[in-house]
Amino acid sequence: MSDSYELVIKNGLAVLPGEVVKLDIGIADGKIAALEAGIEAGPDTTVIDAEGQYVLPGMIDMHVHFNEPSFGHWEGFSTGSASLAAGGCTTYADMPLNGNPPTVNLPALGLKAEMAAGHSAVDYVLWGGLVPGNLDNLEELWSAGVTGFKAFISNPGGEGEGRFREVDDQTLYQGMKKIASLGGILALHAESDEMTAVLAAEAVRSGQTGARDFAASRPAQAELEAVARALLYGERTGCRLHFVHISTAAAIDMIHEAKLRGQDVSAETCPHYLILTEDDMEEMGPVAKCAPPLRSAEEREKLWNTLAEGKIDLIASDHSPCPPELKLASGLTFFDAWGGISGAQSSMELMFHEGVNKRKLPVTLISRLLSGLPAERFGLSGRKGSIALGMDADLAVLHPDMAYTLAASDLLYRHKHSPYAGMNLSCRVTSTICRGNLVYTREQGVISPEGGQWIKIGEGQLVL
Repeated sequence: MSDSYELVIKNGLAVLPGEVVKLDIGIADGKIAALEAGIEAGPDTTVIDAEGQYVLPGMIDMHVHFNEPSFGHWEGFSTGSASLAAGGCTTYADMPLNGNPPTVNLPALGLKAEMAAGHSAVDYVLWGGLVPGNLDNLEELWSAGVTGFKAFISNPGGEGEGRFREVDDQTLYQGMKKIASLGGILALHAESDEMTAVLAAEAVRSGQTGARDFAASRPAQAELEAVARALLYGERTGCRLHFVHISTAAAIDMIHEAKLRGQDVSAETCPHYLILTEDDMEEMGPVAKCAPPLRSAEEREKLWNTLAEGKIDLIASDHSPCPPELKLASGLTFFDAWGGISGAQSSMELMFHEGVNKRKLPVTLISRLLSGLPAERFGLSGRKGSIALGMDADLAVLHPDMAYTLAASDLLYRHKHSPYAGMNLSCRVTSTICRGNLVYTREQGVISPEGGQWIKIGEGQLVL
């Protein structure tokens, strides 16, 4: 059997579902073909010695913005996917906004897929959008294999006449009815636009345009109100819901309580809400601006508690890049600056550094949040998200004790600004494998920049 393995990872601590076991992993035809100690490698087999390192399922990042078509100068599939590969991510989900046209109908999906094909280092799925006026387009998008639909309950910003628009209550409710009839899932940016628009306008009018003023204009109450409204609509329509980038423990608790009542709902948070605070936002400036905004150190601790209690369903980066002039140009107020954090490359390292090394949470829990649970929620679990025989060989090798300072020059984004640049990390991804292909090593960088595939979803199942 040894001659049939294309790749063997030896001596690693394999993070399996629920346990960590030291064993070798044999890979053939892009799949995990053997999990046992002492696998013999043939003369043509590539061998990675992972002694002292963890071998984790590759991260599945369900929330990135790569902005093509038309805004590839912000970030495109090539640079964005390369940064993910360097961070141990093997599958990502590209959001339907910021590109122009946004992915709200079949022609736009086709254009997006065409721009991704042959330009992604790792595998991907694509989101469709729910916006005013596109209810009749949802079925064709679902049939074409989108992973689900994304809607905003607050103004998403962006440029151009064709930009992505927030939903009104009528669109939200009718969209949920339609998506429920398809068996689809709706992802929601949950902040009350009515609340945030009034508070922001008043702050700007009063000349209160700093970081803390921005945070005050998007209070926790705006998140809670939008979550409560969406949960009510979801309960009435039977639509599966997923809340993106939740920033408060109270909102996580509200979603968890709905789940306990039998509602089909999930919630993600992001590394920036678990690592950074509003103090960092004030100190760093707009490079740490996002919506919802960073919260207090006390709120950050509450969020970690909900994570440890198993109430959070997944971790995603919400990588939302832009050119530096939209963040860092002189004369910009905090309100004027683009609201998005560049962080896709660092998610696994940040969560391992803070969650495992510092807070001593089980590596199996962190891995499940990064890989297993996203796969289960979004129809990928028959193929991705865990280390088991027959699964895609999507793997990240991570050294738990390799301290380094993340430099801007380490970042593979098109624009190398991030609030994590300059941070001291205690661990490092050393290799990334996607479907058995070695796509990144720390020594060589990104090796295979074009092999990623679009994984289509159909009625909750993979379209292979």
